[in-house]
Amino acid sequence: MSDIKNNLLEVKNRIQLACEGANRDKKNVSLIAVSKTHPKELVREAFVAGQLQFAENYVQEGVDKIEALDDIRKNIIWHFIGPIQSNKTRFIAESFDWVQSVDRLKIAQRLSEQRPRDLPDLNICLQVNISGESTKSGVSPTEALLICLDIVELPNLSLRGLMAIPEPGASLQSMKDFHHLFLEIQKHLKRHQFKNKFDTLSLGMSDDLEPAIRSGSTMVRIGTAIFGARNAEEPPETLEEE
Repeated sequence: MSDIKNNLLEVKNRIQLACEGANRDKKNVSLIAVSKTHPKELVREAFVAGQLQFAENYVQEGVDKIEALDDIRKNIIWHFIGPIQSNKTRFIAESFDWVQSVDRLKIAQRLSEQRPRDLPDLNICLQVNISGESTKSGVSPTEALLICLDIVELPNLSLRGLMAIPEPGASLQSMKDFHHLFLEIQKHLKRHQFKNKFDTLSLGMSDDLEPAIRSGSTMVRIGTAIFGARNAEEPPETLEEE
């Protein structure tokens, strides 16, 4: 028997304490359980313990889990948070509820075109590279607003906000700067009355959820603190369009 139930309680307690310290309502911070490289049985166990939102980094692994857990699909919200290749966008558009790692307009356009019309609009976040690291995906902060203005015009998508993966040991100030960028884009979109509900700042993982919440994050992506250390070996990826 794993410790997932207790781990979830501990993470939720951390979120509550961080919200209290930041004078925020914990209801405004969503917990996303990152289940990459962990078996579907642990996802089910977390679901039974009350967790309803999960995230995957690899398309093949994510689609396989979603299909294997079809009996609880209607109760789960699935997020895709990994790098996106153009030849895999269809599988993401057809299977997930959220895509947090949109890092260029071309990807948003493909997701828009390939989202099945019988499904709700696909919720997406624009990934921003706040640290400028060459090894990380994401648009630069200076590009973010213009790309958001293009994305909100696309059908079958709902631009919900921004996502970032801070560099290890990122300063609280860099997170605050990212929050400021989010607020500026939100203000601009509201001023132009776009239909999209720009309300999501996805920032913070197992090691930095507290400063992320202090900086205004509305969504934290937690893997290790819930499921334990992940398998270092990446799962094989075979799904791709011809």
